[in-house]
Amino acid sequence: MSPTDTPRLLPWSSPDGKPCFLVGDGTGYVSRLADEMEEAQLDSAAELGEEAHRILAGRAWTPGEIHLLALELAASLANVRRVAESRGARLPLPDDDGFDGADAPDDRAGDRPRLPAEAFG
Repeated sequence: MSPTDTPRLLPWSSPDGKPCFLVGDGTGYVSRLADEMEEAQLDSAAELGEEAHRILAGRAWTPGEIHLLALELAASLANVRRVAESRGARLPLPDDDGFDGADAPDDRAGDRPRLPAEAFG
């Protein structure tokens, strides 16, 4: 399946709340608009995360402020998840390298380095 055959999940919904998709080569106007909106959503999520840390660190919030923060964080998380799903769906599938896991090192034999126990507290 080529990139033009894979529908792109757009970062907005239809008026009735259904997901919107775009089929194309990723170079058109709607693709560029979607790229810009995804970038804005990710920037907004980063800013909201910083604001949440400031609000919670202050320890002087009202229940209404926490409720509003939770609503904004939930909406932001939904946007970020949609961006991740959209971008993940457009990643090329890896080539089959023939690795089936049978050649994986046996950890019981000590093939992997270990962290000292004190690293865990």
